[in-house]
Amino acid sequence: MEKFAVFFAFLSVSAASRTLPPNSNSNILHVSATISNTQSLFSHNSRGVLPSMHAVHHRKPSVSVSPLSFDLHPRLSFSGTSEKNYKSLALARLRRDSARVEAIQSRLDLTPLEAEKLEGAVISGTSQGSGEYFSRVGVGRPPLEAYMVLDTGSDVSWLQCAPCSDCYQQSDPIFDPRQSSSFTPLACDTRQCRSLDVSECRNDTCLYEVSYGDGSYTVGDFVTETVTFAGSQSVDKIAIGCGHNNEGLFVGAAGLIGLGGGKLSFPSQINATSFSYCLVDRDSASASTLDFNSPAPPGAVTAPMVRSPSLDTFYYVDLSGISVSGEMLPISPSTLKLNVDSGEGGVIVDSGTAVTRLQEEAYDAMREAFRKGTAELPEADGVALFDTCYDLRSRRSVEVPTVSFHFSNGKELALPAKNYMIPVDSAGTFCFAFAGTSSGLGIIGNVQQQGTRVTYDLANSLIAFSSNNC
Repeated sequence: MEKFAVFFAFLSVSAASRTLPPNSNSNILHVSATISNTQSLFSHNSRGVLPSMHAVHHRKPSVSVSPLSFDLHPRLSFSGTSEKNYKSLALARLRRDSARVEAIQSRLDLTPLEAEKLEGAVISGTSQGSGEYFSRVGVGRPPLEAYMVLDTGSDVSWLQCAPCSDCYQQSDPIFDPRQSSSFTPLACDTRQCRSLDVSECRNDTCLYEVSYGDGSYTVGDFVTETVTFAGSQSVDKIAIGCGHNNEGLFVGAAGLIGLGGGKLSFPSQINATSFSYCLVDRDSASASTLDFNSPAPPGAVTAPMVRSPSLDTFYYVDLSGISVSGEMLPISPSTLKLNVDSGEGGVIVDSGTAVTRLQEEAYDAMREAFRKGTAELPEADGVALFDTCYDLRSRRSVEVPTVSFHFSNGKELALPAKNYMIPVDSAGTFCFAFAGTSSGLGIIGNVQQQGTRVTYDLANSLIAFSSNNC
């Protein structure tokens, strides 16, 4: 059976920062506060194993404006970490991120990337599928609640099901279809079964398979079930995978909610006009929400959404340019643009990729402009895929150039300093959180989305960004 890659990993980065007035060409990054935060994660952790903050002081998110809403929690508050210090934690996140990007290239069948520079071996299991953010989802009738990874780069939703031929360990009880009155297997000739990329038929029952870039997979029955939101509202007959044979490292999650643009994605199945999420500080116990059918907040920066004719899963944004220190970079318009005829190039907004990847021409211009604006800062050696790093251990705060995305409709998204100058250890090393790619595909990752409510307005083909709205 031919396998295809799906992928999802979340990462968001913490740093206290302040943005100067709009006319300023620089932002202030509060270095000492950021370093203190990285140190506090491990200061009470003498055994080197950070416990789940969810079990210690889990915080409920603020009330959602949408009745169709899931709670959204960062990975550390759900599963903790076995890493011994912040540097090893940061490197593990970057390794997962590189696996995610390689899987995207495989899915789009693009020219393979040169291997990104990593420190240490790539972790085992479904690196790109282990996720950085989880939603609490009720499945079945009566609903069994479980944590599930959410991903805009996947369409098929699934969860582990009893009886297990091979199941990994998860934090919640494994879903037992025999206990649900709404569990209904799908026949092979149904529209949902025919929409699967990989499927088989057994006794007129539809079987699915979802495979991952490292060889991990989930296989089982393709069924319909009832899905219940945080506010107790439910939707019936959602097509999901009921996985009896699952292999991979999913850090305790029961499965995945696919938020892509394909026919089988969760938004498509509930006929959502929009959905939005806000990624909170990945190192905190705070929570936010994943909302459906709620409008973008007032004052949001909107950008045209573009769809590819070759693959409908991904959400492309019509990025027309980038500025550093208030000056537009010399980037050819074709560099960032999706070819709607061939499906090549373009820039996607992805919840699972952490670090924004830019086509080489764009990244080289951005890096050089940023380095020019930080010439007075002490340099540090590169770390993993980052080639522009600084030793800020002796600084309480620093001034860094502004960075903004510009869209084809004339709107500008100015990024806060914490979303592009991130710590990679607790000793004061900060890196410019962008990377180049030899592929024609650019990706706006979730480091740059941190603290921003991102709304996918499906009805109007717009992506909206609302800062400080978690």
